[in-house]
Parts: sequence; C-alpha cells; structure tokens
Amino acid sequence: MKVIEEQLTRSVAAWYPGATGVGGTLKLSGGASQETWSFEIMTRSGNVGAILRRAPEGYGAAPSRAAGLDAEAALMHLAHQAGLPSPRVLHVFDANDDLGPGFIMERVEGETIARKILRDAQFADARSMLARQLGRIAAGIHDLPRAKLPLLRQRTASEEIGELAREYGSLNWPKPVFELALRWLRDNDPGPPVQVTLVHGDFRLGNLIIGVDGVRAVLDWELAHLGDPMEDLGWICVNSWRFGELDKPVGGLGTREELFAGYEAAGRAVDAARVTFYEVMGTLRWGVMCGGMMQRFRMQPDHAMERAMIGRRASETEIDLLRLLAPRI
Repeated sequence: MKVIEEQLTRSVAAWYPGATGVGGTLKLSGGASQETWSFEIMTRSGNVGAILRRAPEGYGAAPSRAAGLDAEAALMHLAHQAGLPSPRVLHVFDANDDLGPGFIMERVEGETIARKILRDAQFADARSMLARQLGRIAAGIHDLPRAKLPLLRQRTASEEIGELAREYGSLNWPKPVFELALRWLRDNDPGPPVQVTLVHGDFRLGNLIIGVDGVRAVLDWELAHLGDPMEDLGWICVNSWRFGELDKPVGGLGTREELFAGYEAAGRAVDAARVTFYEVMGTLRWGVMCGGMMQRFRMQPDHAMERAMIGRRASETEIDLLRLLAPRI
C-alpha cells in the first residue's frame, strides 16, 4: 500500500495542477486481468476522487480479446466527450510514471452490485427506466465515429464461432448442450452486419455505475472491438446477467421491447433476429469461460476458490441454452 501511494504521489504531482499529495488508497476487487485502486488527489481547494486502473505487476500478455489499457482510456475519453455516461480520464501513464501500463480516471459515485440495484428500495425509480436508458446508451456507443477509435480487433460471427469451438475443445470437458449450441450458431450465422461499429463487449450490470437517477457510468471497456452492434444488445439479455429476475431479460431490469425502444429512439435500428443470435452466442461464450475457470482451478497450484465458484456456473448456461434452443411449448 505504501509503495503505490508513494508512486501515485510522484505521478500526480507531475500532471495534476495544485496537487499536494494522495490519500485514502484502497485496492478494489476487480477482474483477473486488471488491478483497480481508489484514492484521493489532495489539493488546497479540496480532494478529488480518483480510480487507478492498471495491469498487475508481473502480469504477462493480455488476453487475446482484450483491447488494451491505452485503448480503454481512449474509448472512455471519446465516450465522455460525446456526452455518454463515462468517467473522465485524467491521465494515461507513460514511462515517467513508473506505474506500468494503465490510467487514472475520475471516480463516479454510485452502485455496481447487481443484487442491490435490482432489490434495494432506493433504486426503485431508476429500475423503471433503466432498460430503455440502456438502449439509448448502447446506441450512443455504437454511434461513436470509427475514424476516432483506437486500433481494435474485428472478427465476423463465423470467426467468433470458430474461436468458441476451439476454446470449448481445449477444455476436454464434453458437454452435448454446448455442441448443440455450436451447431445452432453455425446453422443460423446471420452473416456480415449492415454496419460495423464499436461494440463495448461487456455491456451489463456489474460494469455499470447506477444511481437513483439511472446510469452514471459505463465501465470496463476491456473487451471493446469492432463488430455487429446487435452483439451488445444480445449480451445484456443473457440470463446469467439477470441475477435471478428471469422474467426481465434486460439485466433483470426490463423487457427487450423497452431496450429496443430506447435504442430506436436514439436513431438506430434493431434487428431482433440478430439480437437472439448473439444472446445464444453470449450464453455459450459465458459457459465456455466458466469451463475455463474450472480448468484453471483444477490445474493450477493455488486452487483459487472463486474460480471453482465461477466454474460451476457452466451447468447453469446449459439450462439457459436449452431454454433458448428448445423452449417448452
């Protein structure tokens, strides 16, 4: 703790006018591939809440799907400039910061824990409008101009199916339902989209800061890429992100019709068949990711319990896939 606070103090003094130091440094829980810290930038006129996001020390190559921290910072800056709910990026690290790859953004107050957002009384008014609001925000993300975007990966649906098949095969964990889903995806591949846009890649509860007034920030642009914009609409409808509210497909908050209405009100068209395709793909992808967590739990020496807890959810995605592909009449 002391080391990073000293590093942050030196860094902040070089680029934040009037900074007198940092304090309140606290490591936050987060994903396996990035490290997140909350801290205060202290100035004579008051403190500024900030968040550090960086690659963990000693972390190797980024996952193949990852956009990279510089790209994340650039995308968040573009989103903020466009008036989308995104934290303001304060600084992107360079070699002089001695903090590794990463960036600092302004802290946005609000809630990220899905259980609280879906059940606490203080969010009742927000819940009634969130599905439609998320549609408008997704449309804004997809409207960000391609000419200003950083270099991002781009894959067709066919290439994504092929990658999923390879990842599933590498698990050596036969699951007939996954094989059924792969066959369905191949048979129902919608082909190239009408328009290739920026896709957030992980647009769901858990990656959103919510206040009593609705969405305050979209976080974790780590999986951003170029592709079919319907992918984001399908992903947020995956049953795993409903957190028990099964009859509300948009993140446990509302209906697909509300999501689509918000999206279309922002001037973009919805292709419902493509959204369904990406909901199936997203469900299978999460199942394969869970299987990968279980494999790492079994094979790596630390046997981290959180990996086993995520790994067991592969069976939940099998049920979800059967509901999508073989619904009861």
